[in-house]
Amino acid sequence: MPVDRILLLGALAGFTIFLGLPVGRLRNPALRLKAFLSAAATGILLFLFWDVLTAASEPVESALRAASADGGSWTRLLALGGLFIVGMGVGLLSLVYWEHLASQRRSAAMLGPGATSAVELEYGKGLAPGRALALFIAIGIGLHNFAEGLAIGQSAAAGEISLALVLIIGFGLHNATEGFGIVAPLSSESALPSWRFLVSLGLIGGGPTFLGTLVGQAWVNDFVSVAFLTLAAGSILYVVIELLQINRAFGFKRLVTWGIVLGLVAGFLTDWVLVGAGA
Repeated sequence: MPVDRILLLGALAGFTIFLGLPVGRLRNPALRLKAFLSAAATGILLFLFWDVLTAASEPVESALRAASADGGSWTRLLALGGLFIVGMGVGLLSLVYWEHLASQRRSAAMLGPGATSAVELEYGKGLAPGRALALFIAIGIGLHNFAEGLAIGQSAAAGEISLALVLIIGFGLHNATEGFGIVAPLSSESALPSWRFLVSLGLIGGGPTFLGTLVGQAWVNDFVSVAFLTLAAGSILYVVIELLQINRAFGFKRLVTWGIVLGLVAGFLTDWVLVGAGA
């Protein structure tokens, strides 16, 4: 299959993330619906966290098995293992410190001269909490989708066109659920997000699938994959922690639990499509 067609299909696999984004434009959803949307997004992200870590650990485990046998490189094992740990730490802690700095700026603004309204503080000095959380989710998913694009491009470059097509279909299904997970925090905001903001979230989350496909066509290695996957895992873990706090505040324990379960199931169902197809 020509390279341009593979790139087009890779772009389509990322484009499906836009299918779930219009949910962010729901007008004044009921509190129970907000709780369910947030919980379902948490379930989807919990699956993604497991999925990303599993993929990131495979090169490390392969290096460990090789190092344990004759001829294996312990240096490669230490490099991949160190990259795994550093990537996770940077992905998680960078968002923690970013939030801390943003909180300090908001506090400083409150101490400044003149009266500052809540709207000015929330939107004039930075993103509202729900929008910031949606942005963090999009960034984490974008890092993850770049690694997925690498798999598509590498399969096509190796001549395994049928595998590349299966990956495109499976990742497209994944991304459709991820779009819903991105906008779920927006249901807590009183002001509707603009279409421009939603499109930006879609490009951040889905665009890297195309970029990864482009890079994977020419070049990819285990170190690149581990770096992007662990950065994604760390940022997704941060978002999951935040969403769990939000879910607890809603107070609908049974509804929230059902939402998390259904989100997990949706994630695994799309993953089993890939497994069932032999990918």
